[in-house]
Amino acid sequence: MKRYSLLIILLISIGCKKESPKLMGAPLPIMQISENKKEKRSIEIDSLQLKKNNNKLLITFYQAKEYKTVWINNALRKTVIDLLEESDEEGLNPQDYDINQLQNFEQNAEILSDLDLAKFDLLLTSNLQKYISHLNHGRLNPRNLYRNWDLKDNKIDLNKAISELLNGDSINIKIERLKPNHIVYQKLKDALKIINSYPPDHFKKIVLKGKIILNDSNSTVISIKKRLIYWEDLKPKDSITMNYDNDTFEALKKFQKRHGLAPDGKIGSATIESLNFSKEDRKHQIIVNLERWKWFPKNMGEEYIIINIPDYKLTLVKNKDTLRTHRVIVGRPKRKTPVLSSKLTQVIFNPTWTVPPTILREDVIPAILKNRNYLAQTNIRLFDQNGNRVSATNWQLANAKSYRYVQTPGTFNSLGMVKLIFPNRFSVYLHDTNHRDFFTKTERSLSSGCVRVDNPLELTEYVLNDPVKWNLNKITETLSNEKTIYVNIKKNIAFHLLYWTAWSENGKLIFRDDIYNLDADLYKTLNTN
Repeated sequence: MKRYSLLIILLISIGCKKESPKLMGAPLPIMQISENKKEKRSIEIDSLQLKKNNNKLLITFYQAKEYKTVWINNALRKTVIDLLEESDEEGLNPQDYDINQLQNFEQNAEILSDLDLAKFDLLLTSNLQKYISHLNHGRLNPRNLYRNWDLKDNKIDLNKAISELLNGDSINIKIERLKPNHIVYQKLKDALKIINSYPPDHFKKIVLKGKIILNDSNSTVISIKKRLIYWEDLKPKDSITMNYDNDTFEALKKFQKRHGLAPDGKIGSATIESLNFSKEDRKHQIIVNLERWKWFPKNMGEEYIIINIPDYKLTLVKNKDTLRTHRVIVGRPKRKTPVLSSKLTQVIFNPTWTVPPTILREDVIPAILKNRNYLAQTNIRLFDQNGNRVSATNWQLANAKSYRYVQTPGTFNSLGMVKLIFPNRFSVYLHDTNHRDFFTKTERSLSSGCVRVDNPLELTEYVLNDPVKWNLNKITETLSNEKTIYVNIKKNIAFHLLYWTAWSENGKLIFRDDIYNLDADLYKTLNTN
């Protein structure tokens, strides 16, 4: 009996040992499910389902992926959806990227059918294509909006860009590289954050007749103070009076400077107009400028000149450092300065000036009709179609448009003493002026399209980069001869004539007058497309 009992115990013991591996192995399927949550299997996409999208770019992408889903990595998928949700930080609209539908798919990703997983994959890829396209060259094409904008498209292979995002884990860094990288774009993004931090405003329009100066007492001053406090140019006060006191005077000068106005502390129509902009007006202005900066060249060049038309300012940049700045005069609203990118190629000392057709028709011919001595007084010579000189006394209105009108070199010349050429289809250029007093004006949209530069000889000396042949003394000596001389520019200096009306500096919002009235129309177009 003892042996029999021992045998029974031994059998029970062996049975228990055989059972234990089954207990240890039970959790394995659960571990497998956990792994599947991190990375789903790739699913076949019905080619007919794909073609229903009517998106050639999307079809091409999935053909290259053998008609299989690609967003199987959970973390990568969520990162992309987060980027689309935060696209408003780039001045874009998350609703343009089906963000609600994508988020709904993502929330139910674990229980989606194969058909819905395929739909989810296609939707995510198509919206990422759109997002990258918008980041790279904007939502609109400026050539479809403006006849006098000539910018090359920032081309990108969208499918290649997405494939690169799928390979690797540095997706945020890779997306950043697709965005405009210029400092102004970064400052515009900062400006958008700043404007969003302001509370809602409910100000009524200020109406002012005449002007208000320091120590005046006027009921309108109360409304002005409230706005200056709102925009943080004036510190909040316990009581707000009608007196235009010194604190308000200094605060207003800060406001004027931020808006490109003469910081004289005088309250006139231009200052009131800027004060009447609401928070939403300014936000719209920032958004349209973010759009413009997506149109502008991604690569400005190692050394370049950039002109902001509404800021009347030329800046020379080398290796991201500002080397020089110059005040400029740009085209008036009826004769706008074009927006373009080119390269400086030539300097002309003592240039002649051939009167362009628009100026001939609108300015010169009417001036001659009023004063027959106009041609002699302005040193303009006439030439016929064969290049023969024509006496001013023989000028006839009937033949007026058939002549070529050429102003001789000299200090009186409309182009001044020097002209800098950059090839473009608008026949505009940089030049000196015989009206240098205009540079003291705050608003300098005064030309017929070309750009006049303050202190052009110093700029010319720099771009020629020849301290022996073309130092400032040699340039001055050359100009004194009043003979036209052409000198090629050997330095590789890119040239950009651009247009933006908002940015930020040191946490402060900066705005400029929209001199060509482009901002409101662009915002409207962005929101109807």
